[in-house]
Amino acid sequence: MKRSCLFLTAALAASPAAAHVSLETKQATVGASYKAVFTVPHGCAGSPTVKIRVQIPEGVIAVKPMPKAGWNVDVVEGKYAGEYDYHGNKLSSGVKEVVWSGGKLPDKNYDEFVLSTFLTDALKANTILYFPVVQECEAGVSRWIEIPAAGAGHSHEGKSEGKAPAPGVKLLPKP
Repeated sequence: MKRSCLFLTAALAASPAAAHVSLETKQATVGASYKAVFTVPHGCAGSPTVKIRVQIPEGVIAVKPMPKAGWNVDVVEGKYAGEYDYHGNKLSSGVKEVVWSGGKLPDKNYDEFVLSTFLTDALKANTILYFPVVQECEAGVSRWIEIPAAGAGHSHEGKSEGKAPAPGVKLLPKP
């Protein structure tokens, strides 16, 4: 009995350190709409989250952030590297970053930040698409921006240079 209690205590103590900003839906289809739900399980070393910034990767268009009560939502727009077809329209610019700010998410609480997007045919199926996220807190910042080199997996062994793994979604081919 003591042994299982010790194991459970150790597992619970380790889990907050392993928790990071992630995407709720781990797979999405190229050439289709994708609802990106970013889960924020904690603050920064006990400090409340006050801002979430999500970088939109190239090939992700028609981005619309979901408003959150008590938070401001802003978008940063810019030029795409290429031109994308979206329902018969050619798009060469759009949302490059989404920022939720002005709210306060206590460290002891969990929340979600949501984007409606379209994953263009220009994205490569059977790869991982990463959305770098910066989580700003009253005291401190967590940068969920690490993108592994092509063919390498994430290292969850700890943060390197203040960076942690960026949330990713596996891209599936069109059916």
